[in-house]
Amino acid sequence: MYYNLLKIALIFLTCLSTHLHTFAQSTPTKSQWFQEARYGMFIHWGLYSAAEGLWKGEKLRYLNNYAEWIRYRNRISKEEYGELAHRFDWTKINPEEWVLLAKEAGMKYIIMTSKHHDGVALWDTKIGDYSLPHLSGSDRDIIKELADACRKHGMKLGFYYSHWIDWEHPYAWDHNQELKGHVSDAQFDQYWKEKVIPQLTELLTDYGDVALMWFDMWIPYQKSIIKKEQLLQVVELIRRLQPNCLINSRLGLPTDKSAVDFETFGDNQFGTTYIDHPWETPATIAHSWGYNGQENEWKSTSQLFHSLISNVSLNGGLTLNIGPRADGKVPYESIQRLHEIGDWLKNNGNSIYGATGLPFRAGQHDWGYLTTKQEGTSTFVYAQVFNWPLDHTLRVSGIKTIPQEVYLMRGTTKRKLPFKSDGPLLHIDLKGEEQDNHVSNIILQYNQPLAIDSDIVAESTFGGFALTATNHQDKEIAFQKYDGKQPNRIKLDGTKKVRWTVYIAEPGLYKLDLSAYNPLKTNKRISITVDKTTIKGVLEPNSMMVAEPNENNYNPEFTDRRIGEISFPSKGTYIIELTNEGTDAFWFNRIWINK
Repeated sequence: MYYNLLKIALIFLTCLSTHLHTFAQSTPTKSQWFQEARYGMFIHWGLYSAAEGLWKGEKLRYLNNYAEWIRYRNRISKEEYGELAHRFDWTKINPEEWVLLAKEAGMKYIIMTSKHHDGVALWDTKIGDYSLPHLSGSDRDIIKELADACRKHGMKLGFYYSHWIDWEHPYAWDHNQELKGHVSDAQFDQYWKEKVIPQLTELLTDYGDVALMWFDMWIPYQKSIIKKEQLLQVVELIRRLQPNCLINSRLGLPTDKSAVDFETFGDNQFGTTYIDHPWETPATIAHSWGYNGQENEWKSTSQLFHSLISNVSLNGGLTLNIGPRADGKVPYESIQRLHEIGDWLKNNGNSIYGATGLPFRAGQHDWGYLTTKQEGTSTFVYAQVFNWPLDHTLRVSGIKTIPQEVYLMRGTTKRKLPFKSDGPLLHIDLKGEEQDNHVSNIILQYNQPLAIDSDIVAESTFGGFALTATNHQDKEIAFQKYDGKQPNRIKLDGTKKVRWTVYIAEPGLYKLDLSAYNPLKTNKRISITVDKTTIKGVLEPNSMMVAEPNENNYNPEFTDRRIGEISFPSKGTYIIELTNEGTDAFWFNRIWINK
């Protein structure tokens, strides 16, 4: 009995000191394909594509100049807007080309704008006559052609449908209703019953399997004219007609599994923390979603890789948008970037498809991101390196398990790399290797469950440790985010304390530098404690600094100060604590520790 109690106690203590990250196979859910896909294509194509971001020689109005908003922004009448349908070249439009482009790009699903805010249906809807086929005099059904092409090429298909905003229907929501106030609840319900529900029924019954429905209300329903009962009516309709169809959170309801299957972030809003439930970022290759002939804000391929991989490392995905022209042609800039990503995924797709992240802080490593997946009895961790270290040593922090092997993939060639593991710190020797043009994929293979230490501060590419306002352990202490003027910072008032955990692999004497802003007119006393050793420091008053000359643009000056040196007598884990001595506050930014 004593042995059993001792064994239980040891297990308990182990669990307290180490976060075990296991990858047990969960029961498959209907959203599993979405979580495994991680990467899909959004297509914004509609009547607005023919305007190309111009109306009667004038560019889009308003700072948020998305081309698909041109009817609203430039105050275009319904009749004149409908005339744009005659600019579509039906001899060139081929939706199968979009599907093939998505496939070449390594994407696993497509979301098509079946009806955007302008209220124009892309298919030959029987609900009214405000559809692209009717307005253009064409008998083409782009939705059917796209659905057929997706089935042909094994691509999952979803539909975007604007349920909240519709500039065509007199009783739908239009932001100008805030001034007009003409639409009553009863009138909006009339729009709901005579357009939304019937059109959704058409989409859900006439085009085969629908993988997901993507709605576009970016505020909770409580802040809109929509009622919860109306949203639940949509949920019931989808569950009944397409039981396997996923619903996104922009329907207006919270992500609670009963009504919403995955969370959609804001436009071009990327993850900042690891989230357990399925989620995605809808993002653009450029600025606008619909085609804009004046577009000049194209994101680089490396930016797009950051967007995809950083989200996957936090258990999310990326739905990347293209905006074809009215003749169906996709801009060259989009094609080039999609092909570059697709070429990379051909050899490195295992690090994205079916992969997730480890429970670390966002931005744990300054060289890139970690993704992971399990295959059989092996766990693979993928170090996605954007910033190739100049000293040819890749520093991975937080995994206590020793890898079975580490290697770099060059096409289909596997090149083993030497490495050294010490506690939660891993050094990988990259001497003699060259970085990829976009992202280098270094693979760590483990044949046992991972032991994770998610508390320690990651080792910097420069070999030191940055103890910052964002990676401390005291979650109740909030930080103020970099605002373009001041860095990430914490206001330390009273005798408030902030703590960090570091793992020291090399015993010895280390320097302590502190970055802070002291707004007082007198010296500010602080202390830094490591175990039982305390170093006292003094922060002299700071002034303002000139951010830009001749603009009266002044910001608080955060300066680095050498607080002292401290000896770490042996390798191991240490708690470092910063304390404000006294009641007056100062602004803390960072402690830098290095030999």
